[in-house]
Amino acid sequence: MSYFKYNNGMKKIVIGLLFSAIMMGLISCEELLSPVDENLIGDDFATVDPSSAEGLLLNAYAGVLGQYQFTSVATDDAVTNQLTSGYRRMATGELTAQFNPAGRWSKYEDIFYVNKFLSIIDQVKWQEDSLLNELTYRRLKGEALALRALHHFYVLEGHAGKDAEGNLLGIPYFKEFIDNEGNFNVPRPSFEATIDSIVADFDSAYAYLPYVYSSNPDDIPDKDTIYDQDAYLTVNSQYYNNRINGQIVRALQGRVKLFAASPAFLNSAEVYQEAVSYVSPLVDEINFLLPSDGIEYYESDLDSDNPEVLWRRSVAENANQEQNNFPPSLNGNGNVNPSQNLVDAFPMADGYPRGSSESMYDYDPNDPYVNRDPRLDKYILVNGGMIGSNTIYTDKSSEQDGVNQVSQKSTRTGYYLKKLLRPDVIIPVSGNVVVQNHYEVYFRYTELFLILAEAQNEIGGPNYRANGVFLSARDILRLSRRRALDLFSDPYLEGISSQDEMRSLIRNERRLELCFEGNRFWDLRRWGVELDEPVYGYYKDETGYEQIEVEKRLFEGDKYTYMPIPYSEILKFSALVQNAGW
Repeated sequence: MSYFKYNNGMKKIVIGLLFSAIMMGLISCEELLSPVDENLIGDDFATVDPSSAEGLLLNAYAGVLGQYQFTSVATDDAVTNQLTSGYRRMATGELTAQFNPAGRWSKYEDIFYVNKFLSIIDQVKWQEDSLLNELTYRRLKGEALALRALHHFYVLEGHAGKDAEGNLLGIPYFKEFIDNEGNFNVPRPSFEATIDSIVADFDSAYAYLPYVYSSNPDDIPDKDTIYDQDAYLTVNSQYYNNRINGQIVRALQGRVKLFAASPAFLNSAEVYQEAVSYVSPLVDEINFLLPSDGIEYYESDLDSDNPEVLWRRSVAENANQEQNNFPPSLNGNGNVNPSQNLVDAFPMADGYPRGSSESMYDYDPNDPYVNRDPRLDKYILVNGGMIGSNTIYTDKSSEQDGVNQVSQKSTRTGYYLKKLLRPDVIIPVSGNVVVQNHYEVYFRYTELFLILAEAQNEIGGPNYRANGVFLSARDILRLSRRRALDLFSDPYLEGISSQDEMRSLIRNERRLELCFEGNRFWDLRRWGVELDEPVYGYYKDETGYEQIEVEKRLFEGDKYTYMPIPYSEILKFSALVQNAGW
């Protein structure tokens, strides 16, 4: 099995970590986790060196998945101009059990880092003071259990599926460290059993963790039972803000339960209700109000403290995403090309679907970006659109930014990515790049609201409110669309009466709000919808615009809903059962 293996305990583990940087809360994980050739740490050393022991945990933190996966280029939302892209190859017919760029099986490596950490945590003296030592132990154990649950969820999301007999299977759940002589040949449990194991680990983590990291005594839970508030605040201070806390655990549990309840899996009103129970208190904490600047939460350095963001990676100063995705006239590689399919999903400025006869705005196919949802301009660089002070043209007249003008740099669809990019990054032809602060988001509040909307609509329709929940699905969509479109009235939304209609609108809202954040690829699969919609572009020449098919999606058939177990694992371990069709 391609799990992380230890030889003779930990003698071959290379960690290379600095405890002072750890204490700042995951600052620059990539740098912290760079291996140092001479730092070969064994069990005995790790148990007497807290920073080395904690390095195991930080390896698992470094594997947390954020927004920059760009699996959207293997969906109907986008394509990539990179010929060798694994996602492009996968989406156009090369996906097999031997070749799966979206596979998550390697996340078991992070799980075994966590399990090794948990196997030694009791032996480590974390602090000289006994109370600080106990509080540190509790926090770190909670973090480890939560990370173990999260990485198992990644594997489950990537590889759960039905076997040839139609049984819905999960993935092996490992709670102990196993060295390279151990038994990895274990059968896949049921899907429900795996979900139960993930939730149990999250619940255990919640019992150990502070609800939030804070230096404010008012934020101490059960304040009257904490006999040394100073010690509590020292160990659980705001300096750990980028680590998992109880609030994040509940959000992740809501995400897990929504996934489990979805049509391709359990299709269960009861499980949708469990998703509601996890996320509704979090929404209640912010008075059921969406953060006002959640649409464009990534505008400036100040956005690192944006109330839209529930959990994120530490700030890093770079220009990586701009170099990858700016158009070639700005010296970028234009990698991610949004689709006409996605552009069409943005409504008109009054909230009616594009081209709707009831809209107050006429849709002109030769002036297609006028009177549209403002999010379209914020997320996608269209022909004649601006990024910073630069106007970009993608029509035939543009020698660099036009469609297919420069191999593996120009757009294939007529669009460039705008969301997640800093327009104040400058990439000169020669000389130093002007970098800016960036951070990768793991979870934001808008997703919580959309989880709540989807789950409640699936339970009882557009106006259903679970016990104690202030907002129905309609209420949440009203908030989201009002924030995006600045609508005081929304006749299109108010005209929706059926669960099916609301389901379509919620899914579209989720598509727009969370585009390019790593959700669409997995959402389509958990919904069990068709995956083979061709990707279209919109090209302009002297005669006007024309819609052109850019790339076929070769995901036809039920087997593509559930991704394969790696073939190499099936060969090695007889107890593993492959998903049907692979």
